[in-house]
Amino acid sequence: MLEIRTVGDEVLRRKSKPVKVVNGVIRRLLDEMAATMQHESGIGLAAPQVGIAKRVLVADVGDGLIELINPEILFAEGNQVGLEGCLSIPDVVGEVSRAESIRLTGLNRDGHQVWLEASGLLARCLQHEIDHLDGILFTDRAIRIVSEEELQERRKEVVVD
Repeated sequence: MLEIRTVGDEVLRRKSKPVKVVNGVIRRLLDEMAATMQHESGIGLAAPQVGIAKRVLVADVGDGLIELINPEILFAEGNQVGLEGCLSIPDVVGEVSRAESIRLTGLNRDGHQVWLEASGLLARCLQHEIDHLDGILFTDRAIRIVSEEELQERRKEVVVD
């Protein structure tokens, strides 16, 4: 398992560099990130969260693993507000406004360009992870941080990326 970097680690605030060549090192990183995300019971993980300032992310909201290299949101519409947490900011949950649906592009593990449309939870997750690639944490976008009492009442609504 890879070590999850937590708030205060400078890599979380750096803008990640694009991947120039998709090779065995990047594919191994994708595999290790996916295993770490699953081990930590997350639904998304970006490379800066494991100390690597590269534009690489993995996500799985229950419909299968998504791996994206150099992801770029091309179109966003609508609005959804929901509870988010983050493996890099333990024990903090906030209400965050995100686009309801997005269209994005990036590279797959073979270096081929792919396009993806996402809405709801998957759109929220991918936006959260792409923010990590730009040095943005969910707390930067939070409308408010949820109290411990409210969190106990709304625990099932929390998305942890």
